[in-house]
Amino acid sequence: MNRYQDWLRQAQNDLEWAAHSLEGGFYSQTCFISQQAGEKALKAFCHFKGLDTIRTHSLYQIIKELEENGLLEQNAKQLDLYYISARYPDAFPAGAPFEMLTQEQAEKALEAAREIFLTIASRIEKTD
Repeated sequence: MNRYQDWLRQAQNDLEWAAHSLEGGFYSQTCFISQQAGEKALKAFCHFKGLDTIRTHSLYQIIKELEENGLLEQNAKQLDLYYISARYPDAFPAGAPFEMLTQEQAEKALEAAREIFLTIASRIEKTD
């Protein structure tokens, strides 16, 4: 059974969570869950294409495996910055992630994740 739709729906739900986090001023959490939403959308596409063996948390590596570039690649690189830095207190030389990451970074992360999601959802819809 191909579960790409489950991955895509979870990505959409994570985007909603990220938006609520942004509204609440939880910027590091917004950055991290945006990365997660982008990852899940890309993994949905992998599953859709039968490439369910891609096992990485790096959106950039997933993009390379999919042989993509352009805006997807740009957004993947941006979101990869937050996989570790938005979660772990020792990711920065000093200061916890919630003290270091800004509203602007969170807004850009959420926008990058939305762009990935919309691109992938559109491609799946056209082919499905």
